[in-house]
Amino acid sequence: MDVPDEVSRIVRELRAHEDPVRSEAERRYLKSSFSHIGVPVPTVRRIAVASVRARPSRDDLLALVDGLWTVTESGRPVHEVRLAAVEVLARRVDVLEAWDLGAVERLVRDSCTWALVDVLAEKVVGVMALSCPQVADELDGWLGDEYMWIRRTAILALLAGIRRETPDLARIDHYGEVSLDEKEFFIRKAVGWVLRELSKKDPAWVTDWTSRHLARMSGVTFREAVRRLPPETTAALTQARAAAP
Repeated sequence: MDVPDEVSRIVRELRAHEDPVRSEAERRYLKSSFSHIGVPVPTVRRIAVASVRARPSRDDLLALVDGLWTVTESGRPVHEVRLAAVEVLARRVDVLEAWDLGAVERLVRDSCTWALVDVLAEKVVGVMALSCPQVADELDGWLGDEYMWIRRTAILALLAGIRRETPDLARIDHYGEVSLDEKEFFIRKAVGWVLRELSKKDPAWVTDWTSRHLARMSGVTFREAVRRLPPETTAALTQARAAAP
């Protein structure tokens, strides 16, 4: 792969879809300090993954991601170009090794927005954890990190196992317990999101877990957890939560 040429191609094709109205709306919605082009996510994905239709070497993949990640405009990172880097990594996560978690962690720490972090969490970190037990073990430490986006990544990485019907129930239980007293909205929402997705596969487990933690659950965590449960179960849990001390 000619990495500089691929970086140039991706940036050029993204620029060809520039939409100033959309870019300003996205920047405000994400409360972003990045530069925005205004390209829809499906278009970014299509342009980006064309570079890795053929399986790249690990070195080429990491170099392409780094080349895209470091593109700037007037000294600011470009949101869609960084999203392209994330999509490339997600498409070819199978090329990565366990020790590449450090490189992915740097991307998370440099992201500053759920729009990048959430894809990295589930489709990169989560998939790595499924195939590399040492990665999963490393995420246990991320749960106590002072940086909120790292904690959110650890929690949302659990989605990969849920979607593949191999949920890590021990970690879902532990991560939920540890995170229930969080004040950060994005952490509370992440816990609820994991419970909501698990409830589609195992409503009994989520019902039991929620019923045992009603008094500590924030509103957003509870609402997400019960969103996909049977209506009668949701009603019963809502009533019990209202009566909880």
